[in-house]
Amino acid sequence: MTAASPLPYVVFGVTGRTGAAAADALLRSGHPVRVVVRDPAKGRPWAERGAEIAVADLTDLASMTKALSRVQGAYVVSPQHYAREDLFERAGLIADTTARAAVAAHVPRLVALSSVGADRESGTGWIRMNRMFEQRLGETGVSTTFLRAAYFMENWMPMVGQALRSGTLPTFLAPPQRPLPMVATVDVGSTAAALLQEKTTGTRIVTLSGPADYAPDDVAAIISATLQKPVDVAVLPEAEWAKALADAHFSRAALAGFAEMTRGLNCSHIGINSDPTAVEWAGTTTLERVIVQLAQRQR
Repeated sequence: MTAASPLPYVVFGVTGRTGAAAADALLRSGHPVRVVVRDPAKGRPWAERGAEIAVADLTDLASMTKALSRVQGAYVVSPQHYAREDLFERAGLIADTTARAAVAAHVPRLVALSSVGADRESGTGWIRMNRMFEQRLGETGVSTTFLRAAYFMENWMPMVGQALRSGTLPTFLAPPQRPLPMVATVDVGSTAAALLQEKTTGTRIVTLSGPADYAPDDVAAIISATLQKPVDVAVLPEAEWAKALADAHFSRAALAGFAEMTRGLNCSHIGINSDPTAVEWAGTTTLERVIVQLAQRQR
């Protein structure tokens, strides 16, 4: 008689960077994994690696409850729909559905992707969606670790492309010499996988940054070394933000949220040390590694 196979870890967001990294880390460690996708075709590469596939809509309680049933734990994310005018309302619906499904499915523990600044009540723009996610999940009584990630290093991708073409790195962050905590998405995913395996109970908050803080000037220096030619930094004034983001096709509400968040970062209202209850973790991936990879993809 064979022993029952262990219950899987559920991972959402595998079509994005952090979910893919979390699922990859768990599979590499030999753990059973169930990935949740909206489109079954997106699950095929994971099925080929031995993962179980669940199909669910983040706003549908029945499919979410089924996806979260009979598991060891789950990494949950709230994808942000920047093209929608109702992106905050949509985030609230996803938060509510995820919370209700976690309770209905009796999930023993959650790791929820959040952001630095989610402890702030206002003045955080997009991060208010993470705060809603935290608040709704926190009301459930399910043991949850909120993983508050720093500024994603991969956010530099479009600006790196411009620097490669023009020799000038545009940035929304100012002043350009001021370092900020930044983290690679692969470290977010691997940290989520590690936190899922910790048999902790109750609610806790973990902040995650990279091995060092970095400034826009550092990004330019890395690109300069890669190209072996000078790269300047150009701080974009707020009046030019909407034009600079035109290719992103943000809604008016998303643009307003971006602007408020960026102002909060630039004035240090949003910071990694603002919540004294948080436990600080650090990833190992350097900004140099990420920027060089981004540059190689675009050359």
